[in-house]
This record gives sequence, C-alpha cells and structure tokens, in this order.
Amino acid sequence: MEINGIAHTFITSGNFPAAQAFYRQLLPKLGMTPVMDEPTILYCVGGRTAFGVQASERQDDSNRFDQQHSGLHHICFRMREREDIDALHDFLLELGAHIVHPPQEDGWAPGYYSVLFEDPDGIRLEANHVPGKGLLQ
Repeated sequence: MEINGIAHTFITSGNFPAAQAFYRQLLPKLGMTPVMDEPTILYCVGGRTAFGVQASERQDDSNRFDQQHSGLHHICFRMREREDIDALHDFLLELGAHIVHPPQEDGWAPGYYSVLFEDPDGIRLEANHVPGKGLLQ
C-alpha cells in the first residue's frame, strides 16, 4: 500500500470573515478554484489537492491558532518555480499578510527556497520550491 499524496487539508478559523477574505484572494493566486464558498466554509481545489477553511463554533479574538500547542504546526504549498515564491511574497505584501520570513534558501533539501507567512488566525503557511523532485519520490 502506498499513498498518492494528500487529497485535502481543512483548517478551522476563529475569525472566519477575515480568513475567508484572505483565502478568497490567496488560493486562486495559487491556482486553486473555489468549489464551495458559503457563510461558514470555503473549499478550493487545484494543483492535485484541495484546501478548506471552516468557521469555528467559537468566533472571537481569543480563538487564535497557537503553533506551540499539539496539532498543526504549519502547511506548506509546493510551487513549480522559484520565481513563484518571489511573486507570492510580493502578493502577500499587497494583502498585508504577516510575513514570518521573506523568500530565503533553507537546508531542508538541495535548492529549498521558501516564504513563511501567517493567515488572519495566525496559522502559519509556507510556500516552497525545490528543484526536481527534491526529497519527494
């Protein structure tokens, strides 16, 4: 038995209106198409994956993501070209996204190049480019 990638990822937002506005701009920029955009859910597909955001039952400012708690650490979108990382960084600046680190090379794999940022709930997102297959098979 062998998996064929990750089919989809869902996150829960404590400030869904802000998250929905953010992801309505970000996900299409990444080549993903909304297939469900409702008052409590946004679900987009593209690039052989899907990504969804749903509203938490508790919508308040105290319901923010904490990277140091058990569970999700961050989500990384793999980009096809190194230049996509730079273009995404510029787009994120236009959106007013919190940039954790601008485009840089890291030692995770040969040629690993990434930008790390946060959504309105503080959920960390990364976009990276690794030449060829990198460490993926």
